[in-house]
Amino acid sequence: MRIWSLHPQYLDRQGLTACWRESLLAQAVLSGRTRGYTAHPQLERFRADPDPLTAIGEYLGVIADEATTRGYRFDRTRILHESPLDPGRIAVTTGQLALEWEHLCGKLAARSPELRARWDHVDDPEAHPLFRVEKGPAAPWERARP
Repeated sequence: MRIWSLHPQYLDRQGLTACWRESLLAQAVLSGRTRGYTAHPQLERFRADPDPLTAIGEYLGVIADEATTRGYRFDRTRILHESPLDPGRIAVTTGQLALEWEHLCGKLAARSPELRARWDHVDDPEAHPLFRVEKGPAAPWERARP
């Protein structure tokens, strides 16, 4: 499961679609609708929020907005608690964003080199608007390492 801290504008078609599906799975876990993935480390930051279902709903809403911008149709009715975005609701560290950026750039180089080239100039990628960027190392829950 990869719930990107990066802004979804950077994701290719496959990445955006996978992020949508995996975030819907996270929503199912957080709402108690599935038994799988309950201990997944990426869910820690949503569970730490006072209202995890609203937080994941806001996350999904931004993913759906990006899909709409690209002409895709993601079914927003699948979002259990969609509400207006509360920007910066959850903290993410500069180290986490850097790790994810490196990870994503590797994926894009392999499957979408034209998109990877489009982002060559980006040294400081934007975070998903749900996240507030703070200085620090990669998150302790992060398993992917460069």
